[in-house]
Amino acid sequence: MRSWTDTLRFAFQPVVNLTTGGVAGLEILARPESGDILAEARRDPELDGRLAVLAVRAAARQETLLPLHVNVFAGTLADLGGLIPLRDAVHAVGRLPWEVTVDVCPPYTYVPQNALLEAVGGLRGQGFRISADGVGDGDAPLRLLTDMAPDVVKLDASLLTRPAAVRAMRTLCDQLGALLSVEGVESEAQCAAARSAGAQLAQGELFAPPSRLPRADVYVPPRSPGVPATPRQGPSVREFVRPAALLPATASAAQVRALLTGSPEVSGILLVDRDGVPVRSVHRSRFLLSMSGRYGHALYADRPAARLGDAPRTVGVDATAWEVLDVVAVGGRGRTSDDVAVVDRYGRCVGVVRLADLVRALAESRVEEAAGLNPLTRLPGSDAVTAEVDRRIADGLPFALSWLDVDHFKQVNDGAGFAAGDELIRSVGRALQQVASGRTRVGHIGGDDFLVLADTDALEPLAAAVLDAPWSAGGRPVTLSLASVLCAPGSVTDHREVAAHLAPLKKAAKSLNGASWVLGRAGLSGHEVRRGSVASGAQAGAGYAVAEPG
Repeated sequence: MRSWTDTLRFAFQPVVNLTTGGVAGLEILARPESGDILAEARRDPELDGRLAVLAVRAAARQETLLPLHVNVFAGTLADLGGLIPLRDAVHAVGRLPWEVTVDVCPPYTYVPQNALLEAVGGLRGQGFRISADGVGDGDAPLRLLTDMAPDVVKLDASLLTRPAAVRAMRTLCDQLGALLSVEGVESEAQCAAARSAGAQLAQGELFAPPSRLPRADVYVPPRSPGVPATPRQGPSVREFVRPAALLPATASAAQVRALLTGSPEVSGILLVDRDGVPVRSVHRSRFLLSMSGRYGHALYADRPAARLGDAPRTVGVDATAWEVLDVVAVGGRGRTSDDVAVVDRYGRCVGVVRLADLVRALAESRVEEAAGLNPLTRLPGSDAVTAEVDRRIADGLPFALSWLDVDHFKQVNDGAGFAAGDELIRSVGRALQQVASGRTRVGHIGGDDFLVLADTDALEPLAAAVLDAPWSAGGRPVTLSLASVLCAPGSVTDHREVAAHLAPLKKAAKSLNGASWVLGRAGLSGHEVRRGSVASGAQAGAGYAVAEPG
């Protein structure tokens, strides 16, 4: 009699790193020839646990070195606990638990949360990585998500039509130390949206459909010129992690040679101890050169490969790309092409990063940054400031956005000449840069207009620095106008709404005589005149008292 396992097959779909374009792992999907075994597994925890074990064995038969994603229902974990058979299966096929990510799948409704969290903690204690699947299109409570503290959060591609929600989830992932992944990406437009919203991983038909044979070759659309390559403050090493080729520290040189010759994409091998901690690093070219030399095979083949390795270079998963470059810079030049091992808080290897990936991304970041600088002041344009505005809105932080410009600038240019006008603009830009500190961001949006994003308590020093200074162009005295809008958490939804609040304040400031400063609050009518006097024959707009801008 045929068993249900006789008609069950598995398909593999790559999980793609959007920064490097490489495959970060393979999700294993059950594909029965008949029946809906997943619906049965949702109701039967024992069956679901058995599917997870069979998925690992199926991957082992394909001899793939890539990290694996194995699906398990949340109810199964709450019912069965730590999935000891899965751990035994992983060890039996020669894999390490931290090479396997358990995708915890919905539904979560009616699942005992304490039991689920205890099971997740048990899996993490065994070394497995955890992914929260179906977030944004399922029933995962936000509190449960934060309590799970997953390594990966998977969103459905349908959420890309709500970029603010995806950006907010990226912010949460950064706080949890997780990577953000998007599932079901089918078009280049969706891929661009995922990148723009901050997703680091993705999978879907666009990159590669599920297939019976694991594949490491995927299609990744080129990055749109309008999408920054990396965050300005320095990209996280998590964005560049590639799968690591791991062998036990006791592996022989012959075993290493067999792996390298059979896997041309592998640039090096890490030898790890029983806990998965890297102890030696074997570089592909140097190793094969030693083995191919005269008497090389006879000398080394049956001896430990560790003799032909070097001390591993490691960084933590929370490191930045710049910290990786610092690690690479230490030591001899001959090792600059070595992979750098990325380790978790237990010292276990979770992947490697390649110097070429870092240099390329950092170079792209600098090119994007330079392209956005105003050639006169070398300050970024409005895009950099408004992107930071959106980040602060998503983070629920209070802030103030100010618009500064020169009064009657056309007359300044006509009277003093454009050279004097340019020098005035450069001087204003330098003054803004000097007063900017901490979280203050300054942008030059063209002509004599500047944007300044700051914490609310930084407004007074900003106003004093630029409005109290004596400005002139070609010997002619010049005054500046400043308009500021205070935005409390929840008072605005995006930078466009902030700009709409700021526009009438700028108009009010320009209507005043002398150096002027007008202050308003998002969501409230009226404004306060902090500096400047009402022009003769004009009336001030409705105002209200604001004691301090904090």
